[in-house]
Amino acid sequence: MDLHRGAAQTSRMTASSPFGRALCAMITPFTSAGELDLNGAQSLADRLVSEGGCEGLVLNGTTGESPTTTDAEKSALVRAVREAVGDRAALLSGVGSADTRHTVELAREAERAGTDGLLVVTPYYSRPPQDAVEAHFRRVADAVGVPLMLYDIPGRTGTRIEVETMLRLAGHPRITAVKDCAYDLLGSATVMSRTDLAYYSGSEELNLPLYALGGAGCVSTVANCAPRAVRAVLDAYDAGDTAGAALAHGRAVPLITLMMASGLPGTVTAKGLLGALGLPSGPVREPLRPADRMTVDGLLAAYQVLI
Repeated sequence: MDLHRGAAQTSRMTASSPFGRALCAMITPFTSAGELDLNGAQSLADRLVSEGGCEGLVLNGTTGESPTTTDAEKSALVRAVREAVGDRAALLSGVGSADTRHTVELAREAERAGTDGLLVVTPYYSRPPQDAVEAHFRRVADAVGVPLMLYDIPGRTGTRIEVETMLRLAGHPRITAVKDCAYDLLGSATVMSRTDLAYYSGSEELNLPLYALGGAGCVSTVANCAPRAVRAVLDAYDAGDTAGAALAHGRAVPLITLMMASGLPGTVTAKGLLGALGLPSGPVREPLRPADRMTVDGLLAAYQVLI
């Protein structure tokens, strides 16, 4: 049994997993006309929590097509999902942008809409130096009363949150977690060993390795479609069944590969599979394009084997 976790993991949120362990990076359902589908979002959110065992939902992230949704749509989505799930799951809202002032505005509105926390990505494209990255996160954290999960994904943003920067940011009372897509387990382990930051894997293939190092859980795109399979890995590990956790992780690898490593964004593959399953999804917004029939058939086949 992993003594780092212990019996406290029976509750949804703990000191080491402040937003729960199994979080879904939820897609944003649209109608066939491409408009925000709030009824579909509520239905999907309820299913992910009540049937899928998701302990938290991350809205308005990249999987939720945040680059192509308006500020008003983002706020409406948070309000609708809050109404649907109540206090049964933690809600986080993505508010990151390349503009600090706009990020602060989004953060304040998400707080008013009822989010429990904020997912804040490193400012992208402009590639600010580390002192500017640190100042950006502090400005957002100082502007709100809810906790922040920093999103470290240099492959998308062009800028890493360096270890020393992370160590300094960990001292802020509202910076409590990290969504880790940096592909640097040594760096992550260094920060976890020296701070109380809760590290959530944002890279599906590293969900189990990061958890075994003391991570808090995962923020999973695959969980849109197979939430129980994602959670099963964490549950087995917490039960002390490390071999079972590895087996569950390995069983999910084919679906993870098709959804996350096929050259298509996870949003596209998740919506393609959800649509094939008759669940709320709808089209993707341009510039994204929907998955083709062959891709969807492959996803469906891998899903059926896993489930």
